[in-house]
Amino acid sequence: MISVDDARTRILAALRPTPAEIVPLADAWRRVTAAPVVARLTQPPRDVSAMDGYALRAADGGLGAVLRVVGSAPAGHPWEGRLAAGEALRLFTGSIMPDGADAILLQEDATRDGDLVTVNEAVAAGRHIRRAGQDFSAGNELIPAGKHLNARDIGLIAAGNHPWVAVHRRPRVAILATGDEIALPGEPIPPGGIVSSNSHALAALVRACGGDPVVLPVVADDHAAIMAVADAVAGMDLLVTTGGASVGDHDLVQAALAARGLVVDFWQIAMRPGKPLMFGRLGDTGMIGLPGNPVSSLVCGILFLLPAIARLTGLPAAPPPVTQAVLGAAVAANDHRADHLRASLAQRDDGTLVVTPFGRQDSAMLRMMQTADALVLRAPHAPALPAGAAVSVIRLDSLGV
Repeated sequence: MISVDDARTRILAALRPTPAEIVPLADAWRRVTAAPVVARLTQPPRDVSAMDGYALRAADGGLGAVLRVVGSAPAGHPWEGRLAAGEALRLFTGSIMPDGADAILLQEDATRDGDLVTVNEAVAAGRHIRRAGQDFSAGNELIPAGKHLNARDIGLIAAGNHPWVAVHRRPRVAILATGDEIALPGEPIPPGGIVSSNSHALAALVRACGGDPVVLPVVADDHAAIMAVADAVAGMDLLVTTGGASVGDHDLVQAALAARGLVVDFWQIAMRPGKPLMFGRLGDTGMIGLPGNPVSSLVCGILFLLPAIARLTGLPAAPPPVTQAVLGAAVAANDHRADHLRASLAQRDDGTLVVTPFGRQDSAMLRMMQTADALVLRAPHAPALPAGAAVSVIRLDSLGV
């Protein structure tokens, strides 16, 4: 068995970002840029007024000065001409500054009488003027490659005059549940069978972190049926299976797919829950074999599938973020496997996070996983700890899944 960190490192080393595609900017939110986005224009293109008022020469803008208003230049309608001594031009926020002017007289600091305007507050050169290129200039890099685009990024790209953007294609992730006893929700349940939650839970996880999940029909514990999956996943970026990866008489995934070219990198991790996890390649498609127990499947999805999809989407892949908390109850000494205890989380008035592991940690108890706020990380051979001891936790609410 290998460690959790070694397993994640080997998975990420084997994956590469998906190719680029061009999408409309309206569809680019939460996509990852495949190339830098460079401004196609200068913003603002010329010096503009930041306020409503009058453009004038600072030398003419002393307290009490009276100037002749020679015209008006609303935003989008530049005034053609050059402002002379003793002249002013009516401007509005966003109006282009006329040649010859270097100051703004605010509307509230002026008294207008016909074609004359009186300065009630002395002006200063350059004040209330937005200079050309103040935001960015043509050729400036606005967004680097590998950026997970948010609404602010989208706005900046639009301002840079890009209606389209190059992003990494969403990874196509096939999800396959195996087992004679498995039925998808709404299907007839075989005698002694169960409804599979894994496919839909993992599909939601994949979708939440930027992938396109494809939920395949359940495949029975049949060698030929599992072999046929190799054809169904051709062209996928990743195959995720649940169940059939252990060593029982009916755990056929590894052997059946090996007959179709699966090359296994590793199998079995020193962790709980989720020991029987497998990783390899089926042709050009990466393959992660998750345990069948629903909690094990989700915990392994958080630890390994999330970083894997991040790598495929072009993001820097990393373990889930870890924060510190104190135990709300004592925990026993750990054995040789890294443990991930489902737990509730509370915050004291002083801001301290208190994490309390559930009394039962059965990997088939999905409801407890659903109500958990965090996973408490316990290293192999970690000693017993009393309530109040510091521990590392993964906050499930911070993952967006």
